Amino acid sequence: MIIFMVIPIFMVITYSFADKAVVSKNPSFVGLDNYFKLFKDVVYWKSVYNTFIFVTVSVVAHLVIGMLFAMLLNSKYFSTRTKTIARVIYILPWVFTASVVAILWKLMLQPSGIVNYILSLFPHVHRDTEWLSDRTIALSVICFINIWCGYPFYMISILAGLQGISEDLYESAAIDGANDLRAFFNITIPQLKPILISIAMLDFIWTLQTFNVIWMLTGGGPVNSTQTLSIYIYKLAFQKVDYSMAATAATVLLLVCIIVAVFYVKQQKKVRG
Repeated sequence: MIIFMVIPIFMVITYSFADKAVVSKNPSFVGLDNYFKLFKDVVYWKSVYNTFIFVTVSVVAHLVIGMLFAMLLNSKYFSTRTKTIARVIYILPWVFTASVVAILWKLMLQPSGIVNYILSLFPHVHRDTEWLSDRTIALSVICFINIWCGYPFYMISILAGLQGISEDLYESAAIDGANDLRAFFNITIPQLKPILISIAMLDFIWTLQTFNVIWMLTGGGPVNSTQTLSIYIYKLAFQKVDYSMAATAATVLLLVCIIVAVFYVKQQKKVRG
């Protein structure tokens, strides 16, 4: 299994130092030229910017929404039956595959789709919005869809953490005069900190590599407005047939993922140790 991982990674890194890799029988070694060329590419930096926005917004929103729904499901104010029904409803977006999510939202966001129809019921609202074709809002729409289909992972993880916090801590805090807000910041957050850090790092890596949903919804358009690094790499390799530059961009992305993965492993060791 390790061999099947190491060899492709080694080959990609090797291609990043070569010119006309794969398409030429004898690719020439060019050193760091591909990296200098990559960092001068305006489209690359646009993809980096889009990726930064996409990842940051998605991870933060996943954390906030996941925490909110987990606390609702852990609340004493709802019956067990209500919680069970809510749990099923909340987890539904996570059940759908990327292709189903893309098709579902593409149909709903069409000019004649249900989203515009619902908006048409309200006065003074623009009713023919091109949600996926307008470059000023396309990235925001993609972020929303990714948040919608990804928050259940946070919700389940945080809910498990909440159920593991001893009630004695909250009772002691109440005796000391702490209100719900103080208990949340002084008990809940510190107790959940290891879980929150771990799932945030995992989500960062997963979101950084997101390809399917974006590609099926917009293909990185319009005018590269939703093009993330994964889309950028794909286009270099399979549309421009420039495997050397694709390998270079992939190597940079791999380096970022490795750095985050190292921090994740260290965090896991802290939790266990």
